[in-house]
Amino acid sequence: MEANTKALLIKMFEAWAGEDARSFRMLPPSGSYREYYRISGRSKSALGAYNADEKENIAFLSFSDHFKSKGLPVPEIYSVDLENNIYLHQDLGDVTLYSFLQGLRKGKDFPDELLCFYKKTIKKLLCFQINGGDGLDFDKCYPRHAFDRQSMLWDLHYFKYYFLKLARVPFDEQALEDDYHQLIDFLLEAEHHYFLYRDFQSRNVMVVDDEPWFIDYQGGRKGALQYDLASLLYDAKADIPPQVRESLLEYYMDELEAYKTVDRIAFKRHYQAYVLIRIMQAMGAYGFRGFYEKKEHFLKSIPYAINNLKYLLKTVDLGIELPTLFSALRNVTESEELMTIGQRSNQLTVRITSFSYKRGIPVDVSGNGGGFVFDCRAIHNPGRYPEYADKTGKDEEVIAFFGKEPEMANFLSDVFALVDKSVEKYITRGFRHLMVNFGCTGGQHRSVYSAEQLAAHLQHKYKLNVELKHVEQDMKK
Repeated sequence: MEANTKALLIKMFEAWAGEDARSFRMLPPSGSYREYYRISGRSKSALGAYNADEKENIAFLSFSDHFKSKGLPVPEIYSVDLENNIYLHQDLGDVTLYSFLQGLRKGKDFPDELLCFYKKTIKKLLCFQINGGDGLDFDKCYPRHAFDRQSMLWDLHYFKYYFLKLARVPFDEQALEDDYHQLIDFLLEAEHHYFLYRDFQSRNVMVVDDEPWFIDYQGGRKGALQYDLASLLYDAKADIPPQVRESLLEYYMDELEAYKTVDRIAFKRHYQAYVLIRIMQAMGAYGFRGFYEKKEHFLKSIPYAINNLKYLLKTVDLGIELPTLFSALRNVTESEELMTIGQRSNQLTVRITSFSYKRGIPVDVSGNGGGFVFDCRAIHNPGRYPEYADKTGKDEEVIAFFGKEPEMANFLSDVFALVDKSVEKYITRGFRHLMVNFGCTGGQHRSVYSAEQLAAHLQHKYKLNVELKHVEQDMKK
């Protein structure tokens, strides 16, 4: 985020709240490129959002106003500045349905309290799908106004190119395309004029006063009822037991009958097909984020998705033949490598970063939060001298400079002592992630040198994984 954007968000918050902003904190990133910041004053709090995609912003803001007018539980929009791609909305807290689920479950059990909350969520989903779509301006949908043939092909190609090909799963490309079109023909047989939330999964449902609230619906469009239900019940890492999924499917159809007559056999057949395309879309995302962008936590979702796929392949009955597609999917489920992917050793991983305070403190991508932030700006700066202007903390000249500076040695001695204590405790307790950040004015000399020295120290002293990143320098490559 640019410093000017931060200043604009703070100004926006203070104009809305009528009080000074005392805290400005970036929230952990999700699967999108949007950035969220919790801004707090003396008595009020709000979320500031930055998203460079103007059309996506328009979709979210338009849908929010419409849903709020229908009495649906979505965040209230407080302030908007589309010219700078920022807006301010209601802070719903930090408890998602996924974190709520993780807190309640012990092993494979699915407690009654959780089942009750899923039923509440399903009832509200139907309100979105049927009442929420009434009067909605679908021209604001982005990137498509409907989950139509083109949208489905995008998802299926996403799976083909970012999962099957990157995972080196063999298939006949033309035969697979033929199966894709046959599957789409079947999917479009279902009624598809309802509001389709698009990404209706446990991380997009917030738990507020024991009631479900909804976020991240900016990808919504016209579509079939079955898709969002498939997204919720086959959410990979939620890992809902099959018998619970089946009971919730029946509950959904029971509730749906308050709105319309339901042909349960036909509904279930189309539901299975939408489960299939939703799983493939999700696996395409895991492949893109994991295989391509090298984000490990997306790879960890793959085994859960494969387990869902195994169950579906055993039970699916679409009434159509998709031999090449099903052959490729079976190859996925039989891959031992894919079933164990992302399951790295239980060693502690220490993520060490250097950064510039001009851009702000890096976010902990592990999602755990915490760790250390060390300010190197009190140390004598070689960047003040012309001969070091084009050098970094990794260059011999800068290393030699700091070798003559006792204040850097004293600083690192204190850092090593503090970090060592945490590393030893984390290893003893079996923790997996620790983050250590070094900041200076430009993110070039002092912070880079400090990060390099700590990485070498830890690798020499302990058996652990070290991930080293120089934020400012990496951006210049």
